Amino acid sequence: MNDSTLLETRRVPWGAVIVFTVLACGLAWLVALPLWLGDGLAEPLAAALLPVMMLTPAIAALVVTFALRTPARGERARFLGLWPLRPAKRIVWLMVAAWLVPPLLVGLSILVSAALGFVRLDLTFAAFAAELQKALPAGAPMPPVEVVVFAQIAMIPLAALLNAIPAFGEELGWRGWLVPALRPLGTWPTLLLSGAIWGVWHSPVILLGYNFGRTDLSGVLLMIGGCVAWGILLGWLRLRSASVWPAVLAHGSLNAAGGLIVLFAAAKPDLGLAGPLGVAGWIVLAVAIGVLAATGQFRRQPELAGAPGKLLSAPRS
Repeated sequence: MNDSTLLETRRVPWGAVIVFTVLACGLAWLVALPLWLGDGLAEPLAAALLPVMMLTPAIAALVVTFALRTPARGERARFLGLWPLRPAKRIVWLMVAAWLVPPLLVGLSILVSAALGFVRLDLTFAAFAAELQKALPAGAPMPPVEVVVFAQIAMIPLAALLNAIPAFGEELGWRGWLVPALRPLGTWPTLLLSGAIWGVWHSPVILLGYNFGRTDLSGVLLMIGGCVAWGILLGWLRLRSASVWPAVLAHGSLNAAGGLIVLFAAAKPDLGLAGPLGVAGWIVLAVAIGVLAATGQFRRQPELAGAPGKLLSAPRS
């Protein structure tokens, strides 16, 4: 079967995609509503509501899967990338990469930020020590800041595994359901569109100052840019493995390492420029994505349930 035949027999279920997107974003706004009616991110409920918001893409995915029967019964676990876990060797190696590589990319984004003048680094950790002192109870002894920094970095692999638990709520929706649903569009349209939707979904908290400290459209646009960049990488893991689990682990790893720049910055950084979701992160990810593309990694995809895989992205003969 050639590419044109696949395109004729596999269509994007646009009705389900629209329902999924509206439901995921609508539920996110509903969960964030108490923050808008209260003190924003300073609201005591914020710490509990943010993980709940991460479940909304999974809820939307389950609704369209079972209520709209997209995909059909019998291929749901495979469509969502939950099972079977094969080819096992490829999935295992991609999960190892998903676990360990995101913190390295975050670290590179810090170096790029420093090189471009987005942030000034301070290896004495004075700014972090000052913030740590503020967080301690009055009269509590200050631990050696170097020990705290080392402990924070050493805990990233474990924190990645713990963060993968709430990240599953997002990934079941974004890379689990949405990417294979859009897959008939082709590799790049799928990754770009799914990443943009992922970025827009963050709007309820971004407009409250989350991530970038911006409460206007610029914050949303920065988040869309960051989600498109990271979404291409997470989407590649999904397409390359035909499994959602490497993307889940990579998302958890990114969340675990995302705050590293705060440890090294001499002053509070502008995360729209210096953070892993900001301009410095875009540059690092563009290079990483370019390497994957140049080595043909986006063309090597197993078939996805309900959506054509490698045949759509393979070079035409």
